[in-house]
Amino acid sequence: MRPVIALLLGLSLFVGACDKRAAAPEQAAAEGDGTVPDVAAPDNAATPEAAAKVDRSHKGEAMPTYRFQDGAGKPVTLADFRGKPVLVNLWATWCAPCVREMPTLDALAAREGAALHLLTVSQDMEPAKVQPFLTERKLANLKGYRDPELQFSTGLGVSLPTTILYDAGGKEVWRVTGGMDWAGAEAAKLIAEAKA
Repeated sequence: MRPVIALLLGLSLFVGACDKRAAAPEQAAAEGDGTVPDVAAPDNAATPEAAAKVDRSHKGEAMPTYRFQDGAGKPVTLADFRGKPVLVNLWATWCAPCVREMPTLDALAAREGAALHLLTVSQDMEPAKVQPFLTERKLANLKGYRDPELQFSTGLGVSLPTTILYDAGGKEVWRVTGGMDWAGAEAAKLIAEAKA
């Protein structure tokens, strides 16, 4: 019964979760033939930021206790990363807006270094695709965290991509739904809120 529930949850994510407003041409291509184009960082940084919506209605809530996997398949929780701000990006290899923002997340990880835990947690039903996806696109600063039971997207009731910032104490600061230029100035201002 559990595999059936996971399949149904995954199908609901596939059908309704990806934020179609963020990159309509790429999304249409991805839905049409089952592939996602190799999309580079956006040429116009205003485009992904315009699609992003900042939600502060969960500010102060504790980070969830879901168990997920690191790149080696070892179970971890968000509490394992407390002590400095944690940026959690929920994404999938089949989600065009997610793919589009990945190079900017990689640049953010390189810029912030040890000052920020940046966790890209895949919501793919086929976790084996995650690390090859990151490697093929040369996203060397991102680690392939996986959530094979889709706890984050279903438990938090969010669409993809969604990025959530937690402060060093594990309290939510904000969440952003939709694609964003994470290497840009607007993202830097948002992330600075966790350090204030």
